[in-house]
This record gives sequence, structure tokens and C-alpha cells, in this order.
Amino acid sequence: MIHCEGLVKIYKSSDLEVVALQGLDLRVEAGELMAIIGNSGSGKSTLLNMLGGLDKPSAGKLLVDGKDLLGFSEKDLVRYKRETVGFVWQNNARNLLPFLTAIENVELPILLRGKRRRAKAEALLESVGLKDRMKNSLSQLSGGEQQRVAIAIALANDPRLLLADEPTGSLDTRTSDQVLDLFRSLNQSMGITVVIVTHDPHLARKVDRVVQIRDGMTSSEMIRRVSYAEELARLEAESLLLEQESHIEYAVVDKAGRLQIPAGLLDAEEFKGSNKVRVELENGRIVLLPPQKKNG
Repeated sequence: MIHCEGLVKIYKSSDLEVVALQGLDLRVEAGELMAIIGNSGSGKSTLLNMLGGLDKPSAGKLLVDGKDLLGFSEKDLVRYKRETVGFVWQNNARNLLPFLTAIENVELPILLRGKRRRAKAEALLESVGLKDRMKNSLSQLSGGEQQRVAIAIALANDPRLLLADEPTGSLDTRTSDQVLDLFRSLNQSMGITVVIVTHDPHLARKVDRVVQIRDGMTSSEMIRRVSYAEELARLEAESLLLEQESHIEYAVVDKAGRLQIPAGLLDAEEFKGSNKVRVELENGRIVLLPPQKKNG
């Protein structure tokens, strides 16, 4: 579904250049439910804007659903944003029109394609758990309910890819869990590819793969050890909380053989004060060792 290779994005302002992405590689399979995490300024929101057709890379390759976004005209981008991708923002002011009811908000993108299908809007709101709230104004809906309306809007034109930018950032923990469970349910029932961008590692609980971005490059990946259903069954039996250990973490090596060491692993005293490490092959493993101390 998504193929990014050597993706670069440079923002220029007067004499200042800011490199937001510097050779990022990423592949996402069709039907996958995954999250992209990273600190502020890591480049994750820049990547999401590119996947959504809201921004263009400075260099590299970007394919979504077999479409080359770098070769798109403005007309192509409009069609892509209407037909291929759906967007859910953290700020509901970007998702919703306050003077419309819930069902009118969902119906609007369908009308923009020259159709009027209230039945579809009703079905979408029912699928996100708002069957009895369709005709309510937004002021009568909670934050979590408004975010559910936003998800229904994003699904209105049957996109193949759903992008969510910090979708739970303004919600409490309980409501966040409900929204994330909804993403998983829609992913399974509709087969839609879902990419969620967040700074919250708590999301690893709900998704099958987590990609971490650091300094504009993919730094590491965490992949679920067992299925989510198996994890829930185990936790229910043991009355435990979901933890990060449900995933295996991998460092990512790019085509040039470069890799970013996961944060914290080089904090040991032996590695401090140097930007070099020794690399050795030992029993089929690549081992990183601190630099040798100089004699005398």
C-alpha cells in the first residue's frame, strides 16, 4: 500500500533550511494496522502530510496504492485526496463543521462527489457506534463522539488508506482506548489500511506494528509477538495490563548499511565521550563494542 524510499523533505525559509526527512524508507502492506511514533520534530507529521497528498517530498520515491505521488498534478492530488485517502486530525475543528449535525457532516463529502446518499452516512455513523446520535449537533456530543464522527467522515468516500494524526491527543485515557479499539475494528471489518501517527508509545498496545522515526529516518520497528486476540485472552486470564513487551523491537538498517541504535543503549559508561564504536562479527551476530582505550 505504501512504499517510501530515500524520502527527503527540506523546508526553506529565507536563508534557513530545515531537513525534516533525510532518506526515510518505509513499507506498509495493504490491510495493515500500524503506528508511527517519535518525538516532536522527528518528522512523523511531515511524513503523514506527504502520504495524505498535503505536501510533496523534496526527493526520493513515494508510492501509495500503486500511485506515484511525486508525478501528480494538482488535479491528480485532488482526486487522490477524495478517493484514495481519508484523514482524521487531532483537532476536531479541522474535521467537523460546527453548524452541521453529525449526519450532515458525514454526508458532506459524499455530496461533494455529486451524490446524495443519506443511507450510507447513516450506515457509517452506525458502524462507529453513533446510531442514536446522528441528528445531534456537535455541541451535544462529547469529545470522543466527535472524534467518531470524524472517523465516519474519513470513511465516507471508501478510501483504501486511513491516516490519523494524533487522533487521541485531546482525549482522556478511557476514551482514547475506545477510539483505538474502533480503528482496530474498522481495520478488521473493512480491510482498510490504517496508519496512526502519535508521540504516545501506549499505542503499541493496539496495533500490530510500530515504526519509530528519529531525526527524519526510520530508527526501529516493534512487531507483535502474538495476535491481538491471543494477547487479550492471556491478559484477561491473568488480569494484567497490556505492556510494550507484547512486541519485539528491531533496529532498522537502510540500503547503505546505516542504522540508528535505539535510544538508551549507548548510555553505558564505556560508550560515553566518543562517537565511534567497534563492529565485529561474532558467532553469526553483529556486535557493537566501545572503542579501545589508548595506552598511556
